[in-house]
Amino acid sequence: MSGRVPPSSLPGLSRLLILLLLPLLLVFVPEPVAWAAGGAQIVDDSEVVDPGTCQLETWLTGFDGGSGGGGYANAQNTCTLSSLPRLEFGLQFQHYWSGQTSNSDQLLGPAMKLNLIPQDEGVGLGLAFNSGVDLRTGELDWASLIVPVSIPLNDKARINLNAGWSYIGLAQFQNALFYGAQIESKIGWEEVSLMLEVFGREPGFTGAQVGLRWRPNDGPLEFDLLAGSFFDTVNAKFFTVGITFRY
Repeated sequence: MSGRVPPSSLPGLSRLLILLLLPLLLVFVPEPVAWAAGGAQIVDDSEVVDPGTCQLETWLTGFDGGSGGGGYANAQNTCTLSSLPRLEFGLQFQHYWSGQTSNSDQLLGPAMKLNLIPQDEGVGLGLAFNSGVDLRTGELDWASLIVPVSIPLNDKARINLNAGWSYIGLAQFQNALFYGAQIESKIGWEEVSLMLEVFGREPGFTGAQVGLRWRPNDGPLEFDLLAGSFFDTVNAKFFTVGITFRY
């Protein structure tokens, strides 16, 4: 689970995410497809990157509305070894800044996902851990332990569900429940996916995001374009552009 916070809470990372919604997009064409939730999408799937390969996920989020803007940049590099085909591990760097002040946070920490049951067996189950240490202070600023579940509906659509623990050191409620739901479906061309997700942090607030993911020829490059909003008193909207490179 990647953190995306509204501008009112960027300097202190005061709160994060929450959920509820499950729309249905079904497209019936029986062809194998390449899935890839997570990254610029907040809700993650149960699967790991293909054994023997790595991926570099980068995305940039800008906030608009209610609190003077702000932003969030992320770079995460993870790999899955052929000898450990169900474990994805690597490092994640995050940079938050506020549009109201000169305050910013730069965090670095591990990113890991263990695939317990592949989704090819009917329902995928995983365990994902992420954390970030403030590079200025050396203190733990945030961490999460999430259980992602992936449920294929057919060859072109699936549901991803997340639930787990979220820690934000400077939040009013440091320890909270994170949960989210996502529907992902191939549309039109086989290279394009439509995604709609809702997510949340309890205590906290709710949010939703919709976007397109394009992976030309199911190759090494993947592009994301997303728009979302947090449904708190600020009602902050955010927009995200992401690029993933597999190697």
